[in-house]
Amino acid sequence: MLVLPPSQSAIKSILGTTGPPLGLAYIASVLEEGGHEVRIVDSLAMNYTLIDLKDELKTFNPEVIGLTSTTPTIYDAYRVAKLAKIINPNVKVVIGGPHVTFTPVETLRECPYIDVVVKGEGEFTTLHLMESFEKGKPLSEVRGITYREGNVIKDTGSSRFIRDLNKLPLPAYHLLPMDKYKLGDRKFGAIITSRGCPFQCIYCSSSQLYGKVWRARSPESVVEELRLLRDKYGIREIEFLDDTFTLNNKRAEKICEAIRREGLDISWSCSSRVDTLTRKLAFKLKLAGCHFLYLGIESGSQRLLNFIRKGITLNQAKVAIEIAKKVGLNTLASFMLGIPGETRETIRKTINFAKKLNPTLAQFTLCTPYPGTKLLEIVKKCGCLLTRDWSKYTTLEPIIKLPGLTAKELKRWLERAYLSFYSRPSFILRNLRKGGFALLKKIVEGMACYIGLRKGD
Repeated sequence: MLVLPPSQSAIKSILGTTGPPLGLAYIASVLEEGGHEVRIVDSLAMNYTLIDLKDELKTFNPEVIGLTSTTPTIYDAYRVAKLAKIINPNVKVVIGGPHVTFTPVETLRECPYIDVVVKGEGEFTTLHLMESFEKGKPLSEVRGITYREGNVIKDTGSSRFIRDLNKLPLPAYHLLPMDKYKLGDRKFGAIITSRGCPFQCIYCSSSQLYGKVWRARSPESVVEELRLLRDKYGIREIEFLDDTFTLNNKRAEKICEAIRREGLDISWSCSSRVDTLTRKLAFKLKLAGCHFLYLGIESGSQRLLNFIRKGITLNQAKVAIEIAKKVGLNTLASFMLGIPGETRETIRKTINFAKKLNPTLAQFTLCTPYPGTKLLEIVKKCGCLLTRDWSKYTTLEPIIKLPGLTAKELKRWLERAYLSFYSRPSFILRNLRKGGFALLKKIVEGMACYIGLRKGD
């Protein structure tokens, strides 16, 4: 049984939605091809509590439970591991995901109920692990895991990255509650078309998790999955979850052309760097049904952009937003406050820059040093880490100590950034003219939720 744990810490997007757990779905499809019986429990989509999950565990009675977790939800995973062992002390509890990939030994020490940590890409490592469990082979033969052998924690090194993503079976959507994933009143789906990142942003662990070599699926494979989502599950709203869908313009253009050629008639969104978006590609994205582009701009201070090794300029951000506007693409620009070296002046610059760029939507978060990032190393070295309580790593809580800025003040700046951007008369009127009342309502609800969380701390 593969489980996305019940959680109060899971962060939804600014549009108020969470998508299917594709990581678990990919693992499930590989396991099924290997002859294993698999079930996926998406506790978030099903709105499950631990009590609900307890009933599922008793009913299915799995021999192995596979958990996934991000950093802020790791304690939720620990609770599920404990519950599973209480129900059946002989069950094998395995966990994977970005957080445990970079904290495998710490994870096993923190949670005695977990038996094995799967590091990095989990599809074939999990398959080999299941074969070892089944045949009684030593776990030392499985590459890419950290495991408990009595009172000793052992590690087998790293597994190899999957070179050809086209050889992976499509995610096991048939095991997910596909009718539960919605954006507003529309069925909502997601797809991953590439892995790996050649960039060196210090706040991101993607290049460590999936490698620095970018690996991509063929346009034919991508269209096959899009057609499945549309025809079998009635999904016409899809998010491309690639870190940078526009990394290779020629490939992105081919996918856009294939979507149009196949007449898929879908609406979709994707992420781009500001320096990989050309007007030609933006035009093709729009023609193929892309309606929202996510752009990580991060700061209005060039000094801070250089510090986080973003590799972009403020002018490139300006040009990218202008390109998107000219072809009619909506944009969601993301910004971080609280980067080491941040001051009140640079925060004001970031807020003002966001308003000057005037994207369709803006997302503001607090700079968070996640495991596996260079940023965490830097912050720990300078003694600026405020807490190791992983549940606080939500991007809404200050984690980095800044000279001259208290944690309380930084949270006030985050609230001010949202209010300053979204309370502008020009923003409100623009969206009302577009008939965007429902979107405005979502944004206001999201802001109220954030402010409520802040006041409740």
